[in-house]
Order: sequence, then C-alpha cells, then structure tokens
Amino acid sequence: MVIPLIQRLYGAQICIQTRCWTPCFDRIHASLSAARLVSHSLNHSDGGVSKTRFDFQDARMIGNGGIACVSLGYRFSSVLWYSSRSYRRRENRRIRLRNQPVLDDARFNKAVSELPPRFTAEDLHDAIVLQDDPLICLELFNWASHQPRFRHGVCSFHVTIKKLGAAKMYNEMDDVVNQVLAIRHLGSEALYNTMIYYFTEARKLTRAVYIFKHMKSNKNLECRPSIRTYNLLFTAFLSRRTDTHVNHMYMETMRCLFRQLVDDGLEPDIYALNSMIKGYVLSNHVNDALRLFHQMGVVYTCLPNAVSYDHIIHGLCAQGRTNNARELVKKMKEEGFVLNSRTYNSLVNSLSITGEIEEAVLYLREMSLAGRLIDFITYRTLLDELCRRGDAQKAMKLLLALRKEGIVNELSYNQLLSVLQDDFRWSASENNAVIARL
Repeated sequence: MVIPLIQRLYGAQICIQTRCWTPCFDRIHASLSAARLVSHSLNHSDGGVSKTRFDFQDARMIGNGGIACVSLGYRFSSVLWYSSRSYRRRENRRIRLRNQPVLDDARFNKAVSELPPRFTAEDLHDAIVLQDDPLICLELFNWASHQPRFRHGVCSFHVTIKKLGAAKMYNEMDDVVNQVLAIRHLGSEALYNTMIYYFTEARKLTRAVYIFKHMKSNKNLECRPSIRTYNLLFTAFLSRRTDTHVNHMYMETMRCLFRQLVDDGLEPDIYALNSMIKGYVLSNHVNDALRLFHQMGVVYTCLPNAVSYDHIIHGLCAQGRTNNARELVKKMKEEGFVLNSRTYNSLVNSLSITGEIEEAVLYLREMSLAGRLIDFITYRTLLDELCRRGDAQKAMKLLLALRKEGIVNELSYNQLLSVLQDDFRWSASENNAVIARL
C-alpha cells in the first residue's frame, strides 16, 4: 500500500484530502508501479507559507461502483484523519478520556482532615467553597454522602451544583440534581434557579423545563417559580437563534410561559416584557409585539425603556413599515432615549429600500453625530439604491461628501468605490470627472 510507504519514508501520518467531492470508498488500492510520488512546494500569496503536497497519479480507487482511475491529492499533516465517522467518534472519545482531570489526592485528604469530626451540611459547604478544583468538590460531596449520621442540606447541594456547572461538568452535575429531585421536601427557589441556569447554558432545554415543572408541582412554597425563574427560561429560548421558523416554534412556548407567569399572580418586570417583545419580533409577529408594547404602563406597571423601543423599531423596519418606525423614533426622542446602532442601521436600510434617500441620509448623519457604529451594509444599501434608480453620479457625490465629512473612512471609501465600479460599471474616468466637478 502507498500510504504505509509514505509513513515509513517521512515518519509521520497522512491527512487525505481530495480536491473534489468523491463518494466514500471502502479502501484505496494503488500499486507501487502505477503510483508516482511528486513532492513540490506551493507558495501561497496570502501568507507566503510553503506547504508540501504529495500527488498520486493514476491511483486506483475501488468503491461500490467498480474501479476508476483518478488523480488524488494527499497533503502532508501531523494529524491522522480517516473518512470513517465511527473511527472519529471513537478517537474523540479516547481523547476525552485521556484529557480527563485527575484527582489530587493530597489536596482532597487535606480538605477532609480540615472538616470537624461531626460536620454538618454548612461545614461541608464552607469546605467546598474554598476549593477551586471541581473534581475535589465532587469527591468531597460523594465522600460526605457515605458518612454515617450525615445528610446533605440545601447549601451543600447548591454549592456543589454551582462548582460543577461552572466547570461544565454537566453529567456529574445531573447526578447531583437527581439526588435533589429525589427528596421532595428539600430545595429552595435559588437552588432550582441555579439548576435551570446551568442546564440552559448546556443547551439542555428539556431538562430545564423539567426542573421548572418540578418547581410548579412542589408543595413547598419556597420552591415555587419566581420572576427570575421565568426570565432564565425566556433568555434560554431567545439565545442563539437566527432561523425565523425556529423562533416561531419557540415563541409558542414563550407565550405559554408568559401566560403561566400572569396566572401565578406574578407581575412581569421590564426584562420579561422586553423578552416577549424581542421574541415576537424575531418570529415576525410584529403586531403582537406592538400590542404588548402599548400595554406597558397600562396593563403592566413597567413603562417602555430604550430596549423596548429598539426591538419594536427594528421589527417595523424589517417589515418596511417606515411610517410607524418614524413615529416611534420621534416618541422615543421625546422621552430622552437614544437609538442604538442596530436600530439606526435598520432604519437607514429600510428608508433606502423604500426610496426615501434624503431622510435616510439625514439619519445616517445623525447616527454619526451620536457616535453610533455604521455598518458597511448600510453604506452599500444606500448607494446601491441610488444607482438602481439611475443616479450613479448622485451616489458618487454622496460617497465623496460622506468621506469629506469624516463619516466614511478611507478603507470603507475604497471598498464602496470598488463595489460601484464592479456592480454598476462605474469607470475610473467617470469617478475622476465627478471629483473634478466637485
């Protein structure tokens, strides 16, 4: 086989990379007489790095469809990479097992020796707090569980879950959580909120919702969900989402949670209301977001803040409802709020697309005076819309004016000029003619 030959010659492993999409083959067979090894250096212009490539010409690949003579590229690498998914899974598991932390027995024994003879859950809590190694914390917790006449309390469970969650040892944390759930009368609202927080951090939303349902069914009033519990779940459902269809699915869950919050007699705070508005906007339910926005200060005690306005204006601009967006911007300024960068960019883009170029330019200058960051996409959208309407010279004049005012820096100016020349065939001579007239 050729690959073992290369490994013997160069004393390293080979990373196989084909330069085109090919079907998966069971094995690669190449006769030594038919394979020609060519080693040459490739100097890349981007970094000037010299890499070595090995080409096997006329290598025979035996697959499901028979024998085919193809040309493959093998790139030298220090990492072994096979196409087998099961092999990669086994190799990753070996790496994880190899990189598992090892318990420091000396520090563990020292921590045990510092505990009083008949220690309580509070003593164990204080001992775990002093440890920065989560493995020692877990070992202390497990060791204490087997001691006679000792019972864990809320404090010892709480600190152990915190230590394991902060170290991302979620499987071990789940074992401790199961021990808490097995004791119906034990727990507190802060303890369950910590569980929900770390489960949402691990993206185990099903487990977090299960903890929430456990809190709802708990007869201990100290374990019932609070407004913080609902806010943790709202944050989890809103985070790391870019797909509108996924947002639409999660929005139904958020709607049910918000209804339960109100039915439980809890007053939604500004964070909960803004989370619902953001969820409605992300799932394209802008009218529902407006309804909730107008209920703030009337049905609910919280008044809208800058974040509330930003979410609503961004949603209106995304749907091209510039008239409603301008009304809210005016009302927002009357109340002393300032738009953030995302809302300004959305407003300028929306006005540009609807053909209100002059007003878009006014908001662009206002955005610059307010010290907000202007996206490159915002510049490009404004200039593109001018060019599409046959005002290429006006677009060029605007670009030069923005550069003169210091709104557009040199790098952005050169990039935008290149875009105009490529997309709308704006020649350098025309550019110089416009500059001369100015």
